[in-house]
Amino acid sequence: MIKAGSEPIRVVVIDDTPMVRELLVGIMQQAEGIQVVGVGSDGLDAIRLAKRLRPDVVTMDVVMPRMDGLEATRHIMREFPTRIVIVTAGLMRSGEDLTFLALGAGALTVISRPGAADPVGCEKVIETVRLMAGVPVVHHFDRKKRKTAEPLPAPPPLDHSDGGAHVQMIGIASSTGGPGTLAQVLGPLPADFPIPVLIVQHITKGFATGLAEWLNTGTALQVGLAGHGVKPAAGTVLLAPDDYHLQMNARGEIDLSKEEPYRGLRPSANYLFHSLARAYGPRAVGVVLTGMGDDGADGLEALHKAGGFTLAQDEASCVVYGMPQEAVLRKAVDRVLSPPQIAMMLGQMAK
Repeated sequence: MIKAGSEPIRVVVIDDTPMVRELLVGIMQQAEGIQVVGVGSDGLDAIRLAKRLRPDVVTMDVVMPRMDGLEATRHIMREFPTRIVIVTAGLMRSGEDLTFLALGAGALTVISRPGAADPVGCEKVIETVRLMAGVPVVHHFDRKKRKTAEPLPAPPPLDHSDGGAHVQMIGIASSTGGPGTLAQVLGPLPADFPIPVLIVQHITKGFATGLAEWLNTGTALQVGLAGHGVKPAAGTVLLAPDDYHLQMNARGEIDLSKEEPYRGLRPSANYLFHSLARAYGPRAVGVVLTGMGDDGADGLEALHKAGGFTLAQDEASCVVYGMPQEAVLRKAVDRVLSPPQIAMMLGQMAK
């Protein structure tokens, strides 16, 4: 983990467009505490430089010649795990598909490629590199080469006297590492899953639609963005859209709001969980997955006190244990489980 005041954060920049490379290098060279130690133009360069230089962070595009960012991410995370930040054009549909596959393969987060006249976007690059430099690195083994793993034990049977009975709504919060984890949780759920699912995932503006489309390819459920006034239906998963808090009202309708951000976050999971506590109480389930910070802990605590059933992802499977840990420390969690076990637990609730 990188500590303030210690050695500079060593970064490798990978992009096939010379102007973009120069811009990213310039942004980081001007930032205090960041040192660019290598530059490349494709995935093969990323692998070579990550292996030789062992940087703290690699920033990488996904659509590149010779080898794209997805294949490079898979190789790096399998052979010499490194913190990878995807920096790409948010509106390129072909790029979005690769982007979320790369996140599922171990890249930490995605941000939009800034322009030279975009000071906010440039500052976002610096902020993200600094934040991600402190994230523990997780090894992603090649599943094809691994021996067949023993199946995970099922979570303890659901005791309906302890909550989880007659569930009408499920809320999920996730941040860093969330896309791949959401895919693990949603993937096993059947098309006739009777409980609507609402999700707040912290992701850079412009990528929420792509995330919903990508998740939709890996589950039998129908995944899309939430709309104001919509009544969530069985078999559907609705994500908070860009820059809107996602809440439920007493009429069973979605309220999208522009209320104050929580620690700069909009959407914030606190708004979702607080609304589930008010509207559903013991008929709601709240789940906190991997992510930095403490978003969701306050709302999950309220839901827990209202009789809702609450789950948190276990530390061993988290990319970042911040959000689940804070909820656990507040004693707001009924069960701590791995993503596959969370899927099994949700399946129990549907019976």
